[in-house]
Amino acid sequence: MFLGTHTPKLDEKGRVILPAKFREELASGMVVTRGQERCLYVFSQREFEDITQKIRQASITSKQNRDFIRLFLSGASQEIPDKQNRITLPTNLRSYAGLDRDLTVIGAGSRAEIWDTEAWNAYYESAEADFVNTTEEVIPGLF
Repeated sequence: MFLGTHTPKLDEKGRVILPAKFREELASGMVVTRGQERCLYVFSQREFEDITQKIRQASITSKQNRDFIRLFLSGASQEIPDKQNRITLPTNLRSYAGLDRDLTVIGAGSRAEIWDTEAWNAYYESAEADFVNTTEEVIPGLF
């Protein structure tokens, strides 16, 4: 499970060092792809295989399904960390997420997310007020 907030730097070659707490789960490989809100999603290989099984069940007659699948999978990149626990983020994904040198990597349960730090701070500021003021059950059975 991915938890916490980390602030690694992107090097000049487009590489990022994985947070130490995430390394064991990602050591054998991962998939990085476009996320929503202009971040990148990072899934363990196993988790991504589970997701693709669910995608196979989606109706291809739905335009919304086709659009989502195309954008989600066409940006996917399989990565294996090097000996320094770095992965290279492909140029197209760095561009999509507006990544510069300062990154914020968050744990989001079944995935990690990579954000440009300024974008994360803006998102956090806007979403935090809604989180604090939530008065209804958002996730069934939770609280």
